[in-house]
Amino acid sequence: MQAKSGLQKSLQRMNWGDVLLNRVGALLGLIIIMIGLSFASPHFLSFRNLMNVAQQSAINSIVASGMLLAIVTAGIDLSVGSILALSISITGILIVNMGWNSVIGVIIGLAVAAGAGMINGLVLTKLRLPHPFISTLGMMNVARGLALIITNASPISGFPKWIQFVGAGYVGRIPFSFILVLITVVFFHFFLTRTTLGRHIYAVGGNIEAARLSGIDTDRVRVWVYTISGLMAGIAGLTLMGRVNAAYPLAGLSYEMDAIAAVIIGGGSFMGGVGNIWGTLIGAIMIAVIRNGLNLLGVSPDAQTIVIGLVIIGAVYVDVLRRRRRTA
Repeated sequence: MQAKSGLQKSLQRMNWGDVLLNRVGALLGLIIIMIGLSFASPHFLSFRNLMNVAQQSAINSIVASGMLLAIVTAGIDLSVGSILALSISITGILIVNMGWNSVIGVIIGLAVAAGAGMINGLVLTKLRLPHPFISTLGMMNVARGLALIITNASPISGFPKWIQFVGAGYVGRIPFSFILVLITVVFFHFFLTRTTLGRHIYAVGGNIEAARLSGIDTDRVRVWVYTISGLMAGIAGLTLMGRVNAAYPLAGLSYEMDAIAAVIIGGGSFMGGVGNIWGTLIGAIMIAVIRNGLNLLGVSPDAQTIVIGLVIIGAVYVDVLRRRRRTA
């Protein structure tokens, strides 16, 4: 009995260790990186630079919030960058080229983004495709092609001040885009933890067949997931459009890779069923911190891409180790 009790205590300590690693591992990694960069560059911890990092992380944070839902359901959304480009291209044409009211133009652009995401979900579920990789890869090419066609592959510039404020404005000394990120994170936290649909998303990712047998409409859940992912890509596009005061059809290239990296670094898993919005935010900030620190150290953009790639591989490997420990 004593041996059994000791084993139970040991397992409990291991479980608590796993929980602690899952919840604060990414944050601990971010703190270590920031401490290292503070020694490497005296400018890194300046308030101005930290706000620059916050602003740089905003677009990826918003895109990654939608990507989180896809990955929690054991899926993926490769189309977010292209949907972003299509959304802002349509918005730019309506507002600048056609002179429409800017609010209406933005709403239509966001609706197009959400609609493209919904198509991803419907194609996945109605055609019974084996994996969302296929449907979202198709949408990635379709949306990018449409953006290039409707803009004649040319940028559109000259947006109203309020749109510029969304991407480049400040509230006091805080970038408004980062305030938008915080609002998004709080919303997703309550959505995933306090709503029926949020709980169903985790159930589908944990075991889709068990979720179906328990009465959950798994097709409906996945359509909602990709609709929301598309909408978040549209909101991120509005932020980008405001920051650069332009809409261009090649916007969002490789944004899906950064979003996936943020989710995985933050504790998400390609196997589905796990992940949270706070970890995803930390993952997005970590990517921005690494890029900012390497810029301060004079590292070339090509080398930065290599570093981010190694970070992604490391994060996936950590996820593999976590799952091996759970099944051991």
